[in-house]
Amino acid sequence: MSQKVAELMTEPATTVAPDTDLSTVARLMRDQAIGSVVVAGNDGTVAVVTDRDLVVRGLSRTGHPETLPVREVCSFDPVCVSPDDDVAKALRLMTESKIRRLPVVRDGEPVGVLSLGDLAAGRDGGSVLGRISASAPNG
Repeated sequence: MSQKVAELMTEPATTVAPDTDLSTVARLMRDQAIGSVVVAGNDGTVAVVTDRDLVVRGLSRTGHPETLPVREVCSFDPVCVSPDDDVAKALRLMTESKIRRLPVVRDGEPVGVLSLGDLAAGRDGGSVLGRISASAPNG
């Protein structure tokens, strides 16, 4: 029997509205020790913003992080999976798209995130990445 995304994903998905400012998103990532946040619009749109997006697309721009909305730096129409999808499918999508995190969506609603760290900890906990991913984050 194949392993399902729901067995390894981190839930619930941490989400913000598209008009949330970058400073708020950065503090949320810091406080939750996560590297990405799902941007969920009232109209059902799903996007992703990563810690790298905050720096490369956000802080490098003119303007202030307190006033720049996350919708200006996030990636819309991200590759997503369902909690019922096989982990093999998620791995294939991550490899083909060269991404480290997948939003997990059910009926248009984000329910979790599947990261390389989740996969490593769940499938090969003895590997270096698996041990790092399973350990507590630095304070």
